[in-house]
Amino acid sequence: MDANPVICQGAPQSLSAKFEGSFAYLTVRDRLPTILTKVIDTIHRNKNAFFEEYGEEGVQAEKRAISFLSRLRNELQTDKPVVPLTDAQEDALAWNTYLQFQQRHQGELSPVSWFKSPWLYVECYMYRRIQEALWHNPPMCEFDVFWESKTQSFLDSAPAVMALCSHQGEIKRNLPQSSESQRMEYLLKLLQVSLWGNKCDLSISAGQENSQRGGSPLDSLDGLRSFLLLDQSKQVWVALTTAARGNHQGQGQRSEVRVDIVLDNAGFELVTDLILADFLVAAGIATEIRFHGKSFPWFVSDVTARDFHWTITQTAAANHKGMSACGVQWKRYLKEGAWSYHDHAFWTLPHEYCDMASSAPDLHASLSSSHLLVFKGDLNYRKLVGDRDWPTDTPFSRALRGFSPAPLVSLRTLKADVQVGLGAGQGEELSRDTPTWMTSGSYGVIQFCSPEREQ
Repeated sequence: MDANPVICQGAPQSLSAKFEGSFAYLTVRDRLPTILTKVIDTIHRNKNAFFEEYGEEGVQAEKRAISFLSRLRNELQTDKPVVPLTDAQEDALAWNTYLQFQQRHQGELSPVSWFKSPWLYVECYMYRRIQEALWHNPPMCEFDVFWESKTQSFLDSAPAVMALCSHQGEIKRNLPQSSESQRMEYLLKLLQVSLWGNKCDLSISAGQENSQRGGSPLDSLDGLRSFLLLDQSKQVWVALTTAARGNHQGQGQRSEVRVDIVLDNAGFELVTDLILADFLVAAGIATEIRFHGKSFPWFVSDVTARDFHWTITQTAAANHKGMSACGVQWKRYLKEGAWSYHDHAFWTLPHEYCDMASSAPDLHASLSSSHLLVFKGDLNYRKLVGDRDWPTDTPFSRALRGFSPAPLVSLRTLKADVQVGLGAGQGEELSRDTPTWMTSGSYGVIQFCSPEREQ
């Protein structure tokens, strides 16, 4: 993997905690230390479990990991220089090369540090350092410090999951008699459900409970419509149906259409993504879904392979007819190959996605074979557009800076002060009426871009 980033010319400066009072500043000052404190507490609370499983070796590993993370928290809070990784993981070289790039870009007189460097970089770096603390201290290497909060988020969302799975069963019963326009309406609604599922983000709540409580999330869609700043979901429908027609191989043969979903949060949001993927296959809109998650715990609630398979198993085993039916079907999709789960080191590097073609050409080539890329959530959006101070009316395609392996759609609730593709004056009006519109998580976008044309 080539670790050297692409220098993207003409892009605005990166968001950073050096701008005192900005959301990036408040995140680095307040939210990141809170997350580290919760990680330390989680490891300490599991001290007895480490002893029972590993004996005294487990206790000593727990102490060393806590000491490492306490030092990390102090480095962050006192704006110490960012230091190279020292573990033996395969991605360490890429991280250390990226640090050298940041230092060259920043200038030798100003060391790369928590408050003076790009927010996207230092936030990603913190989560990689959390893993370094564990990887340095076997036998704790595989311990997921966020596992308890992710599983609890799923369990707390049970009523909403039940309602969504029941609705899915109703849709699938109606599919054989449904018209093309009805299937389109089903898709548009499930795209919105998947979008608003992104509200359940444990990194933005610093690990506090943030599940989907209450009844059916479908009942809230009308009330959320005024918070949907961009709804380009019909372009998603057009892209998929065009792909199906373009790949038609003859009378009676099913077209091959692949959709890649780059996941964000575990818990309720993951269920909304699985529901969307289930519909795409059941309705014959897509024949293959590839899910992309993280190769280690990341940003508190991001999906790993363990989260993905645990969620499907829990759903299949639920004492609820609708949930169980969904979970059993999802297992069947995985067994038959219609669904598959993938991870790649690139998703847990600090690179912006315009770097992918040079830094992870294998991943970029794979995504180029897709008919639609679905990027879920805020971090993916920040990496798509570079987490930079773009004017809000900047065309989405321009902010992507050459990243266009396939038609793509971003489903994102806004939790960072970056947004592009809005109409002239729309961002300014929102700022006047609701100063926190970019960071509250209340607003969302379904934002599409095709390689063939500018937005």
